[in-house]
Amino acid sequence: MTPIRIGLLGIGTIGTGTYQVLTQNLDEITRRVGRPLVITRVADLNLEQAAKVTSGTAELTDDAYSVTRDPDIDIVIELIGGYEIARKLVLDAIENGKHVVTANKALLAVHGNEIFEAAHRQHVMVAFEAAVGGGIPIIKALREGLVANRIEWIAAIINGTTNFILSEMRDRGIDFQTALGEAQENGYAEADPTFDIEGVDAAHKLALVAAMAFGIPIHFDAVHTEGITNIQQEDIRYAERLGYRLKLLAIARRREEGVELRVHPTLVPESRLIANVEGVMNAVLVEADAVGSTLYYGPGAGGHPTASAVIADLVDVARLITADPGERVPHLAFQPDQLSDTPVLPMDAVETAYYLRMRLADQAGVLADVTKILGDQGVSISAALQVEPSDEENEADFVVITDTTTEEAIRAAIGAIEDLASSFTGVTWLRMERLS
Repeated sequence: MTPIRIGLLGIGTIGTGTYQVLTQNLDEITRRVGRPLVITRVADLNLEQAAKVTSGTAELTDDAYSVTRDPDIDIVIELIGGYEIARKLVLDAIENGKHVVTANKALLAVHGNEIFEAAHRQHVMVAFEAAVGGGIPIIKALREGLVANRIEWIAAIINGTTNFILSEMRDRGIDFQTALGEAQENGYAEADPTFDIEGVDAAHKLALVAAMAFGIPIHFDAVHTEGITNIQQEDIRYAERLGYRLKLLAIARRREEGVELRVHPTLVPESRLIANVEGVMNAVLVEADAVGSTLYYGPGAGGHPTASAVIADLVDVARLITADPGERVPHLAFQPDQLSDTPVLPMDAVETAYYLRMRLADQAGVLADVTKILGDQGVSISAALQVEPSDEENEADFVVITDTTTEEAIRAAIGAIEDLASSFTGVTWLRMERLS
């Protein structure tokens, strides 16, 4: 059996996990593929660390281009991360006729359209299961398992760092900064956690998922993105009293006028399975017309879980490496010439329910003013919670859950409420999804 020869770019956490799992389970994987998968060359700037991991079983180099241009390499695994260097290396590998496996969601979210077009021209595959959800096989589900369905919407927890922080804030009553510090101490958050806590990482992944769900190009720039840095303990507590949990959700929804693509803190009914996904775990809820709701749950990061997805891609590529290019599963699930120009809707056109917490003066007529403003904008109240002030306070929290309305209407209502300067000192608002 002629081995499939693999070049590995980057041997950090995921690269090390990939090397270890592939070596450890080589016999089992060979039985599944019919040919051995062997990493023959590894490129990394830290050759000393690479030597420790590989123990002399692969040729080492600090020149990644010597791997992408090696005529003996069949598949290149890109695990360097980042944008521009990874883009150049992946395009170089494609130009040299190599199939590519990557876990780099940022690269594909920003440059995926260019990369997939180049791969299509060169008749090679680019596999990226590990780019979304770590070990969860959501890419395969969307590209193959749900191919008979029209996907209606997707709601996903696809960033373990933010899910850990929100879980700790809810369970232990700690503030955001304390929870972030503990996430960093436990290795769940980077020293610079910006991409995670500001929602950028989740937006990268949503752009890829939405393209496969709806048959559209990758639209990362059009994803509305908000993080969790302004979440307050009060809102977590009030949400719980009203029967909701607070999660950072990535949402893609099909509508007649276009598609919604958004990442933001979201109140979810506590009875929903996805509302009970805690800690660093990930989950993707997919609503489709034929099968209904399906939930994909598991570890969204880590060396070995992500390595599991990388190796699954290697196996897929190895099985199809001699297949006619026209018979392979398309990169974004739909044939390249069948992607639609369905527009991504502006945020003002989004339709959902909302949570509003208002700090109001404890005086007659204030609530009437607020409810009139909401009514004037066509915003109906679904539930309300009024918290009685203590004897020392002259202000009280008034919490409102609205029925479904537009973002434009809720922003107009909030603007008018904020004009009640003499009787109003603040408003916090969050979006809600009942996921039905």
